Amino acid sequence: MALPTPTNDPQLSIIGIGVQYPPSSLAPVELSKLAKKHYPDSPSMSKVLAINEQTGILRRSSVVTVDHPLLNQATPATIDRLHKFYMSRGVPLAVTAARKAVAEARIRPSDITHIVSTTCTNSANPGYDHAVSNELGLVSSVEKILLHGVGCSGGLAALRTAANLALAHSFRSKPARILCVALEVNTTLARSELESIHNNQEARIGVCLFSDGASAVILSNGLGGPIPFQNPVYSLLDWHHELIPNSQQELGFDVDPMGWKVTLSPAVPALAVTALQSSLDLLLSRASTYLPSQYKEASDFDWAIHPGGAKILVGAQKALSLSPEHMRASYDIYQNHGNSSSATIFSILDRHRHADMDQITPDGRVREHVVSCAFGPGITIETCILKRHGVAISSSGIPTPPDSKSGIDFSDRDEDLELFRTSSSLGGKRSNWCISPWRTVRSDDAINPRFTSPYSFRPPPQLRTSSNWKQKIMLLFGKCRSIFRGETRLPRGMTGMKGSDTRWIG
Repeated sequence: MALPTPTNDPQLSIIGIGVQYPPSSLAPVELSKLAKKHYPDSPSMSKVLAINEQTGILRRSSVVTVDHPLLNQATPATIDRLHKFYMSRGVPLAVTAARKAVAEARIRPSDITHIVSTTCTNSANPGYDHAVSNELGLVSSVEKILLHGVGCSGGLAALRTAANLALAHSFRSKPARILCVALEVNTTLARSELESIHNNQEARIGVCLFSDGASAVILSNGLGGPIPFQNPVYSLLDWHHELIPNSQQELGFDVDPMGWKVTLSPAVPALAVTALQSSLDLLLSRASTYLPSQYKEASDFDWAIHPGGAKILVGAQKALSLSPEHMRASYDIYQNHGNSSSATIFSILDRHRHADMDQITPDGRVREHVVSCAFGPGITIETCILKRHGVAISSSGIPTPPDSKSGIDFSDRDEDLELFRTSSSLGGKRSNWCISPWRTVRSDDAINPRFTSPYSFRPPPQLRTSSNWKQKIMLLFGKCRSIFRGETRLPRGMTGMKGSDTRWIG
């Protein structure tokens, strides 16, 4: 049998994205409350709780509150109870995310040919994907693949797997509508991590970073159906998987009777950032047939980077000569939801297409092409290049043109709020409000400005009434960038902890 003629365009499109976070969230102060309730003070506990206040995360999405009985037993919950909680609280999140993706794709559940799922916070057989398939009413012949052991890179690993499955169906002239689902429930492991910190006197910082959530995408090969590409959200142009040699011991998720224990070596940020450039170079070396000529280096793209920690985001930004605006959606999700492991990257891609994100692009220009990457145990790095299509999504969920201002609320409901105290710079204490283009959040604690993303500030009234507020707000962005680059002196007490354990958060 003759092989098909090779093509540099895989003809694959993401035609729907769905994200679902749980209704509860944990602020940094709540982890401290939990730790002090169950464990005495110790050097390691004090160190972890100090790091917890400096991650740059405002809140972490969670299926539990800090007062939930699961986190307040005499001893941490065992793995069997964690599994039951995962199935009862986590699976509904995955089902909802999948339904959103299916709805945007404008297909029926019966049109789905495959489901590729991933998780690192459950290991049951059959896997959670079986429950999701049943809830969605997928046909019994749907092909299922569940990826385990890939950690935070799981979302893009699922997309890569789906892409190769879709190409196999294209080879056979068969339609493929592949549902990729990522589900993680991390916060129920908080007591287990705190127990290890107390018993072993280890500085385990995973308890400060991880959160809960689910996300899903639909990948299509364009065959079959009345509208072959069904208004794609992104085209998937190319992808690359790479293992960093001799790094297996640096990042992992070890099985324990009380759940899974995160292994995060201080070497991970540097290893991950170093591998980014080589992966991008490889993709660019074979991109001449599908990328416009102006896409030659990292800063020519927008970036959707998995926020393993603030140190990874800032390190990638510096190594690739990017601005925070290139990575705006990554900073936003990290700040407002935390690190939801494999579920995070699809959430970032979804956030990236919103109109308020388009208001804070580098040089005021929305890039058509996006590089997405994530890191997982191994250490592995998953990288892909996508082309963005269609219109931006407003905060109300209504599509708007990419250059629309409708993603930012210019109402006068907060005219009495100020972005900064009258005489302060970013080096001083911020006011009690964290103001952003998409929401206003009360925060009773001062936030370390070193880890506050520059686009999280909404123009104050005096700028919003000015005809050139965009130019003026960019001056504020410049001040924030100087903080990320270490050019602005931080106030005493806000310089971060010293020691190797803080390298994850900067």
